[in-house]
Amino acid sequence: MQLAELNYWAILLAALSSFMLGGLWYSPVLFGKTWLEGCGLTELDLQKSDPKLIYGLAFILSLIAAFVLAVILGPDPNMSQSVTIGSALGLGIAASSLGISYIFEQRPLSLFLVNGGYHTIQFVLMATILSVTG
Repeated sequence: MQLAELNYWAILLAALSSFMLGGLWYSPVLFGKTWLEGCGLTELDLQKSDPKLIYGLAFILSLIAAFVLAVILGPDPNMSQSVTIGSALGLGIAASSLGISYIFEQRPLSLFLVNGGYHTIQFVLMATILSVTG
C-alpha cells in the first residue's frame, strides 16, 4: 500500500473523534470522578496543569494512532473487518498492555476499566470512521 492511497481527511476526522470521545469519557458526565480518584489527582491538580501542552500532545498522539490504524486497515476497509481490528487493537493491545502496567503499579481496577474502556472504544470508533469515510 502506498501512503498516498490513505484518506488523510478520514485520518484527521478519526483523530478528532478520539479527542472528542476523551473529552466526554473523562468528563464529570461519565468517568471523570472515577478517573481522578484512580489517578490520585484533584481538580486543583488539573487547574495547575498546562492545558495547551496536554491537549496539544494528546491530539498529536491521537493523530499518530489514527494514522497507524489507517495503515493497518488499508485504503478501502470494510466495516466488519475494521470493527474487529479496532476491537483487537483497543482491547487486545492497548487495554491489556495498560493492565500489565497497572498490576505492577498496583493501580486500582476502576482506573484500568476507565482507561482500558476508553482505548477500546477509541480504536473501534476510529476504525469505524476510517471504514465509513475510506
